[in-house]
Amino acid sequence: MSEHDDYLIKKEKRILEAMRKTLSSVVKDVTPSNSSLKSPLTQSTTDDIIMCFGLITAREQEIEQQLKKFNHQKPHFTDEVKTTHSVSLDSLKATLKKSD
Repeated sequence: MSEHDDYLIKKEKRILEAMRKTLSSVVKDVTPSNSSLKSPLTQSTTDDIIMCFGLITAREQEIEQQLKKFNHQKPHFTDEVKTTHSVSLDSLKATLKKSD
């Protein structure tokens, strides 16, 4: 992945985050504090908002999958127990010769 591609992906992630936060804030601002009051949003608008959240989430997941293709390494803790260890080929050859 080039530096330009990396920049574009980070920019898109920031845009999606801003859209999610703004949409969430709008919904919170227009939601009545008393549950017995009717929402000022029509059902159609509510459905559109739900669809927008779904599209934002789907694109965020696509970006994460795209980034995983280019970033195969994951972070490790310094005190993490190693699940693998290196074995020299010479020791394997010696073990095979002993078993013959």
